Amino acid sequence: MHDIAQQLTAALDHHQAGRLQHAQALYDAILHAAPGQCDALHFSGMLACQTGRADHGLALMRASIAANPNAVYYNNLANALREAGLRSEAIEAYRRATQLKPDYAQAHSNLGNALREAGDARAAKESCEQAIALLPDYAEAHNNLGNALKALGDLESATLAYRKAVSIRADYAEALSNLGHVEAARGRLHESADAFRRTLALVPRHLATHESLSAVLQASGDIASAIESLRHAVQLDPADAARQRKLAQLLREQRRFDEAEQCLTAAIARQPNDASGYAELGDVYQECGKIEAAVLCYRAAADLSPGNASVHHRQAVALLKLRRADEAIVSARRAVALDPASAVARINLGDALSLANDADGAIEAYRQGIALDPELELAHNRLLFDLATHAPTSPLVTLAAAREFGQRMTTRAQRIPHARRYIDGRPLRIGFVSGDLMLHPVGIFLESVMQHFADGSFELVAYPTQTREDDITARLKPRFAAWRSIAGLGDAQAAHLIREDAIDILVDLSGHTVHNRLPVFAWKPAPLQVSWLGYFGTTGLPQMDYVLGDRFVTPVEEASHYLERLWRLPDSYLCFTPPDVRVEVGPLPALANGHPTFGYFGKLVKVTPHVIGVWSRILHAVPDAKLMLKAHELDAQHARRTMIERFARHDIDASRLILEGGSPREAYLAAYNRVDIVLSPFPYPGGTTTAEALWMGAPVLALKGDRFVTHICESLLHAGGLPEWIAADESGYVDKAVAFAAQREPLAALRARLRGHVLTSPLCDARRYASNLKEAFEGMWAEHVASGGA
Repeated sequence: MHDIAQQLTAALDHHQAGRLQHAQALYDAILHAAPGQCDALHFSGMLACQTGRADHGLALMRASIAANPNAVYYNNLANALREAGLRSEAIEAYRRATQLKPDYAQAHSNLGNALREAGDARAAKESCEQAIALLPDYAEAHNNLGNALKALGDLESATLAYRKAVSIRADYAEALSNLGHVEAARGRLHESADAFRRTLALVPRHLATHESLSAVLQASGDIASAIESLRHAVQLDPADAARQRKLAQLLREQRRFDEAEQCLTAAIARQPNDASGYAELGDVYQECGKIEAAVLCYRAAADLSPGNASVHHRQAVALLKLRRADEAIVSARRAVALDPASAVARINLGDALSLANDADGAIEAYRQGIALDPELELAHNRLLFDLATHAPTSPLVTLAAAREFGQRMTTRAQRIPHARRYIDGRPLRIGFVSGDLMLHPVGIFLESVMQHFADGSFELVAYPTQTREDDITARLKPRFAAWRSIAGLGDAQAAHLIREDAIDILVDLSGHTVHNRLPVFAWKPAPLQVSWLGYFGTTGLPQMDYVLGDRFVTPVEEASHYLERLWRLPDSYLCFTPPDVRVEVGPLPALANGHPTFGYFGKLVKVTPHVIGVWSRILHAVPDAKLMLKAHELDAQHARRTMIERFARHDIDASRLILEGGSPREAYLAAYNRVDIVLSPFPYPGGTTTAEALWMGAPVLALKGDRFVTHICESLLHAGGLPEWIAADESGYVDKAVAFAAQREPLAALRARLRGHVLTSPLCDARRYASNLKEAFEGMWAEHVASGGA
C-alpha cells in the first residue's frame, strides 16, 4: 500500500504537470496491482476524458464513485459530463456533490454555470451566490455569477460581478474578457476596450478577443486601431478567409484599397471557390477606379454563383461605368430575373438601356422600379430625366410623373417654421444647393457670374451635397459667406440646418440630376425656393416657387409644362465662364483639309439612332465631309465599334468617321480646331459643349425644340448672336448644314471673329448677367412679400 501511495502521488504530479503519458503509465500500474483503487480509477478516468476517450473515462470515473462516493468525485464527474455535452447528467452530478458536501463552494459555482447553460439563469444566480457566501474571495464564482446576471439582462450587476472577479485575480483573463463584452453591451466602449486590452496582455494570442476589441474600436470610431486589432487576429490565423474579408471591408471603408486588395487576394487563395471573395474584390477595384479588373472579378463570382443576383447587378454597374451598354444590359437583365422584386435592379437595367439609347425600354424599367418601391427617389429622378429628354413623350406626361414625385416627397417631409422673418434693410440671404460646384456645367456657368454677383448685395451660403472638390471649387468658395456641406446629412437634418441659417431664398442647382437634394426642398426650409441652372424642367415639388429661365427655354406658351411659376432672365438663363487655359483659335480646318469636318463633342447618350439618321443625311449630302465624334465613352473599343455599326446601317463608311476618346481639358478644347461646324444633337442638345465650341470659333447648328431641354442650344445661340444657326425642322437642319459647309470663305471669316464676338456678347457678359440675376431674385422676393410672405 505504501508503494501504491507513492505511485499515486507521482502520477498526480505528472498529471498536473501535463506529462500525461507518464501519469497514465503509473495509473495503469496501480490498477494492475489493485484493480479497485478508487483514486487511480478516478484520475485515470479524468485523463481519458482529457485525451478524447470520454466514454472510457466516464466509465472509470463512475466506477470510482461506486467504490467511494464523495463530493469531489461527483464534481469532477460533472465537469467531464459537461465537457462531453451531457448537461442534464452533469447538473445532477453537481447537485449530488453539493448534497454530500453542502459547503463545497466550487461545486455550487460549477452547478450555477451548468444551470445557466441549460437556460435556467435564475437558479444559476442562486447557486453562484451560495458559492460566494461560502467562499467570498472565490473569483470563479463571481465570474459565473456575472454570466448568470448577464443572461438575466442585469448588465450593471454583471459588470460588478466581473469586476469583483478581476479584483480578486488580476490575471483572470476569462473574467476580463467577459467584462469587455458586458461593457460593450452597455455601450461603455472605452471601458470595454480597456478590458479587452488587459485580456490580451495576459493572452496575446487570443483570436476571439482581438476580434472583439476590433469590433468595439470600430463602434467607437477608432477605425485605424480596429484595423490593427483585427490584423493581429489575421496574423495569428491567416488561413481564416472570412476574417481576411472582414479586415478588407474595414480597410475598404478607409479607402486603403491596396491593403484591402491584398487581404481579399489572400482570402481567395484560401477559398478559391467562394464567390463572395471575388465579388468583394470587385467592389474594391470598382471603388478605386480599376473598373476592368472589377468586371473580371464579378465575372468570376458569377461563374461560381450564377444564381446570385447581387453579383450580376454589381457587374452591370461596372460595365455601365465602362460604357459597355450591351454587356451591361445582359447582366442587368440577369439580376432582374434572379431578383424580380428588386427596384434597384430595375433602375440599373434602365440605366443600361438608356446608355444603349433605348429610351422606351429605360423608361419602362424605371416605371417598374417605382412600382416596386414608390418611395425610391432615385427611380423617380432617372425616370423624370429620361422623360424630359424623350422626344415622343408629351411634356404633360412628364409633368404628371413629376407631380407624383412631388407628392411623395411632400408626404415624407414635415414643413418647418422659418427661423426669422425678413427685416427691412438687411441683405437677402440666398442659399445654393448643389453637388456640382466644380468642373461641371453648373460650376463652369456659375464661376464668372459669382465674381460680380457676390459683391455684398446678398449674403450667400453654399450647401454642397458631395465632398469632391477641384480648382473651380477653390475659386468659388471665397464668393460665399459660408460653405456648409450637407453631404451625408438626412433630409430633416439638412432642412433644419438651412432653416437655422435663416435663408430667405433657397436655390436648387441640380433638379433631377445626380447628387440632387430635392427632398430637402419638400421641407420648405426657406420662404422662397427656386430651381435654376442645373436642370431643364419642372421639379414636381409644390414647395418650389419658381423655375428661373429665359424667353427661349421657358417661353410663355410652355408654362403648362411646369408646376412652378416661371421667371425669365432677359438674355440667356446661362452665362459662360471662358476656360482658364490658353488655347488659340486656329484657321478653318476645311481650308487645309479640302473638305469640311462636322463634329460633336459630348455624351454619346445624346447621339440617338434618330440623330445618327439625320447626321447621315448630311454626310450623304456632303459626300467629301467627315464627322468627328469625341467623347470619354469612345475610349472603349466596344463603343467605337458600336458607333461604326450604327452609321453603317445608313451606308456611312467608317473612313468618314473620326472617333476619339476623352482628353485633358486643354487638349479637348484644342480639338475644336479640327472641326468646321459643330452639330448639336436633339432633342437633348449640347449646353456646355455649345458654349465651348463657340469660344473656340466653331459655330454650332441647332434644331428648334418644343420644351426646356430642347431649347438650351437655342438660348446659347441667341445670346451668342447666332440665331441664324437654329433650324426650324429636321429638313432645315440638313439644308443649313449643307449650305454652311459649302460657304468656306464666310465660314472662315466667322471663325476668325467668333471668339471675340462671343466674349462681348451676353453669353459671356458676367457683369450684365449678375445684374440681371440680382434683379430676378429681388423681383421674386418683392412678389413674395406682396403676396403676404415675409
